[in-house]
Amino acid sequence: MPFYVKMGDIPNKRHTQFRKTDGSLYYEQVMGTKGFSGIHSLLYHHTPPTRVKSVTKIKDIQYEFEDRGPLKHRHFLTENCPAGGDFLEARKILLANEDIAIGIARPINKEMNYFYRNGECDELLFVHEGSGKIESVFGELSFRPGDYIVLPIGTTYRVMLQTPDARFLVVESRSAITTPRRYRNEHGQLLEHSPYCERDIRPPEKLEPHLEKGDFEVRVRAHGMLTAYRFDHHPLDAVGWDGYLYPYAFSIYDFEPITGRVHQPPPVHQTFEGHNYVLCSFVPRMFDYHPQAIPAPYTHSNVDSDEVLYYVDGEFMSRKGIKEGSFTLHPSGLPHGPHPGKVEESIGQKETAELAVMIDTFRPLLVVKQALEWEDPAYMNSWYG
Repeated sequence: MPFYVKMGDIPNKRHTQFRKTDGSLYYEQVMGTKGFSGIHSLLYHHTPPTRVKSVTKIKDIQYEFEDRGPLKHRHFLTENCPAGGDFLEARKILLANEDIAIGIARPINKEMNYFYRNGECDELLFVHEGSGKIESVFGELSFRPGDYIVLPIGTTYRVMLQTPDARFLVVESRSAITTPRRYRNEHGQLLEHSPYCERDIRPPEKLEPHLEKGDFEVRVRAHGMLTAYRFDHHPLDAVGWDGYLYPYAFSIYDFEPITGRVHQPPPVHQTFEGHNYVLCSFVPRMFDYHPQAIPAPYTHSNVDSDEVLYYVDGEFMSRKGIKEGSFTLHPSGLPHGPHPGKVEESIGQKETAELAVMIDTFRPLLVVKQALEWEDPAYMNSWYG
C-alpha cells in the first residue's frame, strides 16, 4: 500500500529492545514481501509466533479442471449456489490459471473456531451480501456489502459474520494486489486523476491483543497443501505494528466513475491490478453525452486476454439473461459485444445503475469442473438471431 499506518504500541526505534511491564521482551516479527525488498510491516507479539506445539497435514490443494472442449463464451449462474459452512469451507473456485483463481463463497454464520493464513496468495474478497468483521493479527476490520477487502499473503485471519449468511466474490492472486501504477506518482501517492484516493481506504480499525492460553489452530495454505498448526497461545497477540503491509477495505461505492462524450473503454474502470491481470469496477454512472453517442459498448475482440464479469446488482445494459451472481467468461480469440437489440435500446439513455466486477487475465483461464453445475449451455448462441 502507498501509505504508512501505525497501530498499538511499538518501540521508538526498530530492531531494538521493547519490553513488557514485567521486564520481559516483546517478540518482533518482520512480515514482508519479495524477500526483504518489498513492502513490509513490523509486528510485536507477546509470544513468539514460532512457538508451535503440533503440526498436521489436512489435505492437498489442487483444482480439477474440465476436459477442454471447443472455445466458446461461457455463463455460470451461481445465484442458487447452496450456502453452507464457514468462510473457508464455503469457498468454491470456478476459474483459475497460473496467476489467479476466481470463485465464490456463501458461508453461514457458523463459528470459525480456527484461523487461516494463505501463504501462497494475496486474497481479495468482494462482499456481495452480508456484513461482519475480519479478525487478523493486524486488528479488526469491519465489512459491509460493496466492500473490497484486500488480505496480503501471510496474513493470519478469520471471518466473523454478523448476518445469518453472506456472499463473497473470492480472488486468489499469486502476485501482490496493488493499486494501478498509472494512478500513482513516484512516491506511491494516488494522483488527482485517480478514481479514488487514500481517504477512501480503510485500514484495520482497532487492535486489541489476545493473551488467552489454551488450544488454538491456524490452518496454513502453502506448498500446494493445507496444514494445521496448533498453538498454546492465541495467534492474534500483537500489541502493536507499523508499516505498509496490512489488510484494508475499499468500498465499490467510493469508486468515482470516469465518463466522457463517447463510450469509454474498460481501463477507465480499473480498480486493482496484479501480475497478468486487472480488476475493474462497473458502478452507477452518467452515460456518454455526445449528441450521437451510443452508450452500449462496441463489439471488441479480446485478442490477448480472457474477460470475466461478475454481476452484482442492477440491469447490465449490454446483456440479456444475466442475474445477480452470474459469471460470464469471454475468452481471448473471440469477439463479443452487446446482445441483439441492446445497442439500439441504449441510445438516448442518460445513466446506468449497474454494479459489476470485471477481471481481465492475460493468460487463459481454465474452468474448474465444479463450475459446470451452474453453467448456462445456451449462452454461446445467445447472440444468434
